[in-house]
Amino acid sequence: MTSLPAYLRCERKGEHMGQMTHPARTGAALMIGAGAMFACVNTMLQFVTMKLGVPAPTATFWQYGIALVVLLPWQGVGLSALRTRRFPAHVLRVGFAVGGVQLWAMGLAHVPIWQAISLIMLSPFFVTAGAALLLDEDVTPQRWLAVLAGFAGGAVILSPWDDNFTLWALAPVVAAALWAASSLMTKRMTATESPATLTLYLLALLTPLNALLTLGSGGMAPGGMTAFLALAVAGLLTAAAQFALAKAYATADAAFLQPFDHVKLPFNVVLGILAFGFVPPGSMWLGSALIVAASMWLLSSEARSPARI
Repeated sequence: MTSLPAYLRCERKGEHMGQMTHPARTGAALMIGAGAMFACVNTMLQFVTMKLGVPAPTATFWQYGIALVVLLPWQGVGLSALRTRRFPAHVLRVGFAVGGVQLWAMGLAHVPIWQAISLIMLSPFFVTAGAALLLDEDVTPQRWLAVLAGFAGGAVILSPWDDNFTLWALAPVVAAALWAASSLMTKRMTATESPATLTLYLLALLTPLNALLTLGSGGMAPGGMTAFLALAVAGLLTAAAQFALAKAYATADAAFLQPFDHVKLPFNVVLGILAFGFVPPGSMWLGSALIVAASMWLLSSEARSPARI
């Protein structure tokens, strides 16, 4: 793959002054906001799959189908956003996302939120490696150390050596790798595609693919009005979160953004405790501290380094 255009890495005179540039701050804020919304989505999905018994493919079909309907009129996003010359790239990107979505929902149906979300901490490692090897991004030693520290925190939280570890916990691991591949393609495609186009194609292609998987799992019925309302909320938040995610990748480097993705961990833990009583073990707090500290360390190092978008 070729390197990204220069405007994604340009320096702006007079904007640094000891702090991150405005685009970098905006990208970080968008990533954190997307993480908070995804935490709410995860809570809804775990509720309908684990508590109400809705099959994972059915839940994801309604989640992303509703998100597509919501997105079309949202902020003027319409069918004009479907114009693209990179349709095969969209299909490949969404193919990675479909695998990640299905495996993630299956994981939420069987393991607590805090355990599933900690496994997603593998995704930044895949993204950073891919950003360096495939996107030719400048991944500094500070970035590598921050991501590895976050990964170590996730390992402490997961405790794969524990007797409670199950094979279902591997579903979020594979989902993390597939989402990393989708994220790298999102970053590369922002050079020619708008956030609206990226988001609309994601939802438009996810819906029919999820529908096929739903038919294979026994049908599209969501399992009652309670389940449908929960999935409607999940769909609305999914549309908003995906758009924020695309905007974040269009604003700042993929490797820079990843530590801010870790912030979704405490969001998910708190919601898991409030909604399901999933209180994580003591090691959770050590791992969470490592992840948040790694994110703040990267934020501090970026503020002291030459400004970059």
